[in-house]
Amino acid sequence: MSGPAEPGHRQQYTALRVLELAPGASQSHAAGDSEWIVLPLSGGCTVLVDDEVFELRGRPDVFTGVTDFAYVPRDAHAQIASGAGGRFALAGAKCERRLPARYGPAPEVPVELRGTGSCSRQVNNFAAAGVFACDRLIAVEVLTPAGNWSSYPPHKHDEHVPGEESELEEIYYYEIAAHEGTTGLGYQRVSPSPHGKTDILTEVRTGDVVLIPDGWHGPSIASPGHHMYYLNVMAGPGAEREWLIRDHPDHGWIRSTWPSQPVDARLPFYGPEDLR
Repeated sequence: MSGPAEPGHRQQYTALRVLELAPGASQSHAAGDSEWIVLPLSGGCTVLVDDEVFELRGRPDVFTGVTDFAYVPRDAHAQIASGAGGRFALAGAKCERRLPARYGPAPEVPVELRGTGSCSRQVNNFAAAGVFACDRLIAVEVLTPAGNWSSYPPHKHDEHVPGEESELEEIYYYEIAAHEGTTGLGYQRVSPSPHGKTDILTEVRTGDVVLIPDGWHGPSIASPGHHMYYLNVMAGPGAEREWLIRDHPDHGWIRSTWPSQPVDARLPFYGPEDLR
């Protein structure tokens, strides 16, 4: 399903809220039984978690830079305030352990280039497994140049197969870059798998969300002339926090073509100098 990200979206394990704060406005947030990351999409903010204060510099928008972020543990209360206003994602996952509230610096976010040719995309692994400590939450940002296919080949992670596949549901939140004042769009496909019935082919625009409890997901298609951004929020019932996927058997062969093609020259959009 897709639609605007207010007031919020929740699945069995994952959750997402997107706050639009006017200049000088604030919003309270009760973590409940979930851990959360406050991620600036545009603008900066102050996050008060119990008695700790985190100043997030943020960024002008998702297409111009990596951002810093704040981790809010379960059972905590947060207050998010923005002097200049902005838009802020709250990515959450049900969890068991209460980890400490923390600040995530932008310079420590690993930026990865994934795929080549028309499958090239950039991944900001700010809360990937093994990068930033969470109990269950896994979250990354993906930027896809205009006209490219992302989340491809189609893959799934809807059953637990030790060493091969994790059981993780997922949320996709989208922003599409405008071109000379014209708003853009993209498309998202999710097809049924042996362990899931989700069947979606939907048009997505800025602010839209697709919930993926199961199934083969991909491609995410960026229309020509409009770069695509999406935030992935993942979590599941497994005790191990890991991202293990299996490619669709009809399309996984595309990976074998990547070594013979260059990475899209438009990438990275931004990132460490050694990637340029």
